[in-house]
Amino acid sequence: MNPHSSTHLIGMHGWAGDHHSWSPWAAQAQQRGWGFSWGERGYGSSPVRDPQWPKDSHRRIVIAHSLGPHLLSAEVWGAATGAVLLASFSRFLPEGRAGRPLQMALRTMRQRLEAGETEELLHDFLAQAAAPQSSALLPESPLERGIAAEGVQRLLDDLSRLERTAGLPNGFPRGIPVLLVEAQQDQIVAPASREQLRQELPQATVWSRPDLGHSLLDPSLPSAVLSWVSDACA
Repeated sequence: MNPHSSTHLIGMHGWAGDHHSWSPWAAQAQQRGWGFSWGERGYGSSPVRDPQWPKDSHRRIVIAHSLGPHLLSAEVWGAATGAVLLASFSRFLPEGRAGRPLQMALRTMRQRLEAGETEELLHDFLAQAAAPQSSALLPESPLERGIAAEGVQRLLDDLSRLERTAGLPNGFPRGIPVLLVEAQQDQIVAPASREQLRQELPQATVWSRPDLGHSLLDPSLPSAVLSWVSDACA
C-alpha cells in the first residue's frame, strides 16, 4: 500500500487571488498520488468555497499564501497535521509606529475600492506583489474575469480582516511541522511581521528567498515544497 495514499492538501489564496493559482501545485500533488483541494473567496466569477478534509485523509497539509491562513476555518486548521505558509504573517500590521504606513495604505485601498477604482487598484496591488518581477508572470487572477459588486464587498471585508489579524489563525495546532517561505523583497508583508511569525512558530523550517517578492514567482517552488512535505510530514 502506498504510505502517502491518504495524503490530502488544501490550498488557500490570499487577498485579491483565487484558486487558479494552485493549478501547478495540484498537478504535482496528483503525480504523487495525493489529493488536493482549495478554498475560494469569490472575489471574481468563481463561487465561494470553504474546503473540508476528506474523511479518509490522515496526512492533512495546509498550503496558504499571505492572508490565506486567516481565511480558513478553525475546523480545517484543527485537523491539519502540517502547514506551509507562503509569504504570510500572524499579525499584518506591526505594532506601534512601524505599522502606521501600512495602516494608511489599507485606508487608501479601502477608499479606492469604495470610489469604484477596483480594476486600477488591483492592477497596482498585483504589480507590487509581483515585484521585483513582472506582473505578467502572475497566474490568472479575478481581475481577468471581472469583479462584481459582491466581489468588491468581499475585498473590502477582507481588508478589515487583514487589519484585525493579531496572531495565528483560530484552531492552528501547536507543534505540527511548519514550513515558512519568506520573500526578502516582499513589498506587502513587513519584515517585523515576518519576524513575529517566526517567533510564534519556533519549530518551523524557514526558507528565505532573497530574489523574490510577495508572490513568490518561482516555477520550481511547488516541487520543492511538496518534497519538504514528503520528508517532514510523514
